[in-house]
Amino acid sequence: MLEIEALEVCYGAIRVLRQISLSVPPGQIVALLGANGAGKSTVLRAICGLAPVAGGRVWLAGEELTGLPPHEVVRRGVALCPEGRRLFANLTVQENLLLGGYVTEKRERRQAFEWVLAVFPRLKERLNQRAGTLSGGEQQMVALGRALMSRPRLLLLDEPSLGLAPLLVREVFRIIREVNDRGT
Repeated sequence: MLEIEALEVCYGAIRVLRQISLSVPPGQIVALLGANGAGKSTVLRAICGLAPVAGGRVWLAGEELTGLPPHEVVRRGVALCPEGRRLFANLTVQENLLLGGYVTEKRERRQAFEWVLAVFPRLKERLNQRAGTLSGGEQQMVALGRALMSRPRLLLLDEPSLGLAPLLVREVFRIIREVNDRGT
């Protein structure tokens, strides 16, 4: 499903990724491991069109993504749940979720919204609550739900367990497996 060949990223004159290649088959859950500063987040950002690709190529299901703007990468089926959740704290849970479906048509957005609430039933009770007032686990659910609103074929998660209690980490990974079983 995802193919990366000889990916290179530069920030200014500094090359931060050199010749990264990897392949992720459909239906797989894959972890990219490495030390702090090794470039894991940069790889994800490059896939999504958020980091400047200086060399190499990225494909999703045979379609090249290299050089596309981020909104076009999302349209083609890739969603990123960034490190640190990056929610709009002053917007409600519902508003944050709906922002994730901005590239989908209204009918698909409604279906995605209902699906996300089925995956995260706790969020139904919080729809009108500001995202910044939620617990860390609930904020992670909103961040995951927002990424899922575009109904991606490929979901990229950057540090999905960051700052969560061990019990919540297990819950997040249970949900990731459930989402994968449903076809993302």
